[in-house]
Amino acid sequence: MRATTVSITLFPPFRRRLPKAWLVRVVHTALAVAPQEGEGVVDLVVADDETVRRLNSAYRGLEEATDVLAFSFTHAGPYEGEGEPPPYDPSPWPLPPGVRLLGEVVLSYPQAARQARRAGRPIREEVAHLVVHGVLHLLGYDHHTPEGEAFMQGLERKALAALFPKGGG
Repeated sequence: MRATTVSITLFPPFRRRLPKAWLVRVVHTALAVAPQEGEGVVDLVVADDETVRRLNSAYRGLEEATDVLAFSFTHAGPYEGEGEPPPYDPSPWPLPPGVRLLGEVVLSYPQAARQARRAGRPIREEVAHLVVHGVLHLLGYDHHTPEGEAFMQGLERKALAALFPKGGG
């Protein structure tokens, strides 16, 4: 992707925990390992558990908290609930020619913190992994097959290695 506009929204309790410039860098790194043509727009929201649980219920049919959700404007993800999925309407937004609205990644900071503690790694590494994972979903990658999962994990490892080089902190 040649250029990407990244919009960051941090819920008030998390504003001092993650620098916006660093989050923009994480999004750009994810896009760099899975290049796309043209320009794009990505929204990243760092939210609380309840917001992510409500979104997971409304759009995936799963009445549970999760760590990260990706809402792509180029394709619909799988619906895992009972009954009919909500209508998928990636209404076109007025953007300059050649610019795509890739979508929105919504991350639960409290869930990321719990996962980081369980894994014994810094919260920034967990957040970066979840952001990269979400951005790759926006680009159409998934992990519903063993092949897709292996490919997506390879892209994640490549992005994380660029963000956290060995010995570089």
